[in-house]
Amino acid sequence: MIMKLATFNINGIRSRLPALLEWLKREAPDIVCLQELKAPDAGFPEAEINAAGYGAIWHGQVSWNGVAILAKDSEPIETRRGLPGDPDDTHSRYIEAAVDGLLVGCLYLPNGNPQPGPKFDYKLAWFERLITYAKKLADSRHPVVLAGDYNVVPTDFDIYNPRSWLKDALLQPESRECYARLLAQGWTDALRTRFPDEQVFTFWDYFRQHWEKNSGLRIDHLLLGKQVAAKLRDAGVDRWVRGEPHASDHAPAWVELDFGGQQGALGGASSENGGADVDAEVRRSAAKAAVKKSATKRSAAKKSAGTKSAGKESAGRESAGRESAGKESAMKQSAMKKTASKKSAVKK
Repeated sequence: MIMKLATFNINGIRSRLPALLEWLKREAPDIVCLQELKAPDAGFPEAEINAAGYGAIWHGQVSWNGVAILAKDSEPIETRRGLPGDPDDTHSRYIEAAVDGLLVGCLYLPNGNPQPGPKFDYKLAWFERLITYAKKLADSRHPVVLAGDYNVVPTDFDIYNPRSWLKDALLQPESRECYARLLAQGWTDALRTRFPDEQVFTFWDYFRQHWEKNSGLRIDHLLLGKQVAAKLRDAGVDRWVRGEPHASDHAPAWVELDFGGQQGALGGASSENGGADVDAEVRRSAAKAAVKKSATKRSAAKKSAGTKSAGKESAGRESAGRESAGKESAMKQSAMKKTASKKSAVKK
């Protein structure tokens, strides 16, 4: 089984919805991580995304930020909304889901400009929270991918020319050191692994003809956990998207993962505990997912930002053991749902 997973900073999902739908139609990724939705939960184009053949979960915010995970012919099973570590952080920058047995974290790391200053301090604090949480994921037995706009240029090789960006938060030693510490946990930078000696860019700003001159930066990254890295088949950037009219300043970056004949990323591990136990876990997970989805929609329509913050804080108090069990159950459910869907398609 070949799985294609992509990350794309859409830079406004409502204004660039036609471009998004065209890209989905042309490239047909299995899983998509979106950043900078710049829309509240109620403004997410769920109907259009569903019509394109994708299920979705999202974490929106008015005018700024916002992240989403899309799954082709499937419904992502949400496992986390918001990065743990700061219950007062109201920015919509992290969402996580199980899709076909793979745990996917979609993130939009703070830009941090101007620096020095409070925005840069927030960037580094958020990065530290990500490092702490990513360590738990890296040490788990789950197959995990952390994909998104990291807003960091890892090295001078990842930018066309660093001289004019020396004061930018994306190139600061502190930002790069955080990224290096993240990789040191055992994560594989898919694009750099695929192109060890070639400059590959994912972002070209709108100024000074940077797109036309290929004056780009690599700030969108797909980090593969140890259980996934060995499955890396290919990686790349859909540059053509950046050249379209009214384009985002980012282009989608993607990986192809080869799971062979396995049914989902877990490779059949979902049946290790016996059929009855798996069925029970799936039923519990499905019920939780349905309740969460319904609650999310009601929250988007009725609840205030304060209520959402309280909900996040409450969610953050869940124990690590329960969270890990929930992730495993969600991944098993997602793998089994995908298998059932494929069997149904064969029968038809």
